[in-house]
Amino acid sequence: MRRSTKITAIVTAILAVTAMVSASGSFASATVSYSDFGNLENGKKIFNEGKGDVPACTTCHGNEGLGDDAMGTPRLAGQGVVFMIKQLEDFATDKRQDTTMFIMNNNAKGLTPQDRKDVAAYAASLGGPNAGSDMAAVKELGSVPVGIRYMGKNLAQFGSVERGIPACHSCHGYNTRGVFPVYPRLASQKYVYLVNQLKKWRDGSRANDPMAQMQAVAKNLTDDDIHNLATFLTSAEMTTIGNNRIPEQK
Repeated sequence: MRRSTKITAIVTAILAVTAMVSASGSFASATVSYSDFGNLENGKKIFNEGKGDVPACTTCHGNEGLGDDAMGTPRLAGQGVVFMIKQLEDFATDKRQDTTMFIMNNNAKGLTPQDRKDVAAYAASLGGPNAGSDMAAVKELGSVPVGIRYMGKNLAQFGSVERGIPACHSCHGYNTRGVFPVYPRLASQKYVYLVNQLKKWRDGSRANDPMAQMQAVAKNLTDDDIHNLATFLTSAEMTTIGNNRIPEQK
């Protein structure tokens, strides 16, 4: 009798949740929109045309904000808006140094605080394919070795306790699809960018992470670890088997 009561309670709860979803349309119906973070029209204009001495973001990040392995620039499309605002602020205040293209510090300084919010909101709103890098094309570049995907997946999912490496999933979420607003999306990020940033965390040339978490992790990574992780992350699926919906998050 007691077991029957428990089953009835569970079924009742499921039906109640289903009714809530049906009434609201989805769990994400009350989520905050990108326009709450900035003016999307102004962000789009800056992204595509630049402003004053600041060039268009498309110059380095591509028309759809998907990044460029040949240039070492990251994918911006679909990244957390709050995270991107922080990065632009850190560039503007020199807390983070652009040692790839050597232009982001001046670019960020050339935008007002509101401009930075606007362009971050617009970039975050962009869609695009989930795949991050064409690994055949990366191999042709010849500038960065390509790793072994399954080894990177193992390290991302489980870490290495004996080596002091936590699982990437523990902070960045399932297959590193991002836990906004603090932890950025790594899945579908550009390979060359991922490799470069992990090495910068390791040698301390990038140090704008919360509580120095990434520096602590990266110091225990070998070059092979970095190449393996980046190889997995650039093609990591952001959905689980049986659920093709990526949680709404800004």
